[in-house]
Amino acid sequence: MLLLKSCKTCLGALFLLVAAACSFNGKTETPSIEDTADTIDSLYYLALGDSYTIGERVPHEARYPIQLARQLQAEGILLAEPTIIARTGWNTTQLKNAIAAAELRPAYDLVSLLIGVNNQYQNMPIERYETEFRELLSTALQLAGGDTTRVFVLSIPDYAYTPFGQSSNPNRISRELDTYNAINQMISQELGVAWFDITPISRQGLAQPELVAPDRLHPSGEMYRRWVALFFDFVKGRLVS
Repeated sequence: MLLLKSCKTCLGALFLLVAAACSFNGKTETPSIEDTADTIDSLYYLALGDSYTIGERVPHEARYPIQLARQLQAEGILLAEPTIIARTGWNTTQLKNAIAAAELRPAYDLVSLLIGVNNQYQNMPIERYETEFRELLSTALQLAGGDTTRVFVLSIPDYAYTPFGQSSNPNRISRELDTYNAINQMISQELGVAWFDITPISRQGLAQPELVAPDRLHPSGEMYRRWVALFFDFVKGRLVS
C-alpha cells in the first residue's frame, strides 16, 4: 500500500517495520482479480479497493470480503466466491484503470468500495481524490445495475494507529484521513449509497495489538472480523429482500 524510500538502510530491530512498509510499494504480487465459477441462482459480490480489500499480510479466509461471504453462506445465502479487484499500493487512478481492464459480469448483486489511503500517502491532490472517488462510486453503481441498495462504501482506516504509522507523523495522517473520509462520506450520501465508518475500529490498533497484522501496519483478521460485524446485517438484509 504505502511506499518507503530507503528500506535497504534499515537493520536489526527495524526489520519488521521495513518489511511492512516495503510491502506497500505494490511489488507484492497479490492476485488482484479472483474469478468465480457460475452457479445456478448464485448471487455475485464484487469488492473494489487496495491492500485493505485484498487483505495484505492475512490469510485468504481472513480477508474481509471472504469473511463476509462465508458468513452470508452460513446463513443459507447462495453467494458465489467474491470477485476482488484490489492490490497493495493502488490509488484511485490505478483502481479505475484496473476496473476498465477487467472482464466483469454485466451486473453484481453486491458491490463494495474502499479506496484512498494511497492517495493520502502519496500526497496526491485532494481534488483528484474527490473527482475519482465519485467516478469510482458511479461505476460501482453501474456494476450493481443502478441499485443503490446493493452498494456500500467503507471509510479509510487510520494507519496512524499502527506501529508503522507512529513513525510517520501520526497526527498529520489522522487529520488528512479525516478529510478524505469526509469526502467519501459526502459523495456516498449524495449518491444514496450506504457508508460505514470503520475508522474508529482501526484507531484501536495501538491499544489492542491483536488488531494489527504481523507486518505492524495492515489490519489483522480480527480487525476485519469487526468490520464485517458492523455491516453484516445491512448486507444480509439487501440480499434476502
